[in-house]
Amino acid sequence: MAIELSLHQRRRPPSQQELDAIPWLNTLEGKVQQRAINDMAVTQANTGDIVCRMGRPVTYWFGLIEGLLKMSTDNAMGQTMTFTGVPPGGWFGEGTVLKREPYRYNIQALRKSVVAGIPIDTFDWLLDNSIGFNRFVMLQLNERLGQFIAAREIDRMNNPDIRVARSLAALFNPILYPGVGEVLRITQQELAYLVGLSRQRVNEALTNLSDQGTIKVEYGGLRVLDLYALRTRNF
Repeated sequence: MAIELSLHQRRRPPSQQELDAIPWLNTLEGKVQQRAINDMAVTQANTGDIVCRMGRPVTYWFGLIEGLLKMSTDNAMGQTMTFTGVPPGGWFGEGTVLKREPYRYNIQALRKSVVAGIPIDTFDWLLDNSIGFNRFVMLQLNERLGQFIAAREIDRMNNPDIRVARSLAALFNPILYPGVGEVLRITQQELAYLVGLSRQRVNEALTNLSDQGTIKVEYGGLRVLDLYALRTRNF
C-alpha cells in the first residue's frame, strides 16, 4: 500500500504560469522579486486536506493558485463556523504570520487545489525590503477586517437568500481575490459548504437571485451581474 505524501512533502518550485497568477509579485522589483520566487513553494492539496490547522504553529504565508478553500473554526461544542471561502488569487494568514501565533482557524480544500507558500522569514524580509509589498499587505489586512465583520453578520442572518448573496459578494472581492474575475468556478455543493445551508436551499436561493438579475448561473460557475445588490439588498 502506497504511503500518501504530506502537503509539505509534495512541495515543488512554482512554474512560470503559476508565478504569473500571483498578483503581488508585480509589486516587487529586482533582487526582492527574485528572493520571493526562489523561496516560494507550491503543493497540491487534495479534497479534504487541511492546509492550516487550528493550534498549529505558522510556517508559511499561503496563497491559492487554483481550486477552492474554506476558512472555518470549530468551537468547544463541535460546531463549525465558516468565515469565508478562498478562491483563486487569494492570499491569507498575514495576520497570523505577523504575530507568529498558532492558527485560530482551519483552511481546508473543498476540491483539488494548488497552494503556494512563502516561508515566514521570507515574508518578514519582504516587509523590510519592499514598500510595494508593505502596501499590498496593508490593503489585505484592511479588507480582511471588513470581511470578518461581514462574516459575523452573515452567520446571524436567518434569510437564506441574503446569506447566499452576501457570501457570493465576499468571494468577488477584487482586492482579496483578484484571480476570480467575472465568473466564479464553484458548484452548488461547494457553495453550500461555505454558506452552511443544504445544497437544495442554495439552489433555490441562486434561482431567486438569478430571477432578480443579480447573478447568472453558467456551466460550472456563477457570473455576478450586480455586485452592489449582492452586498446591500435585502432580498
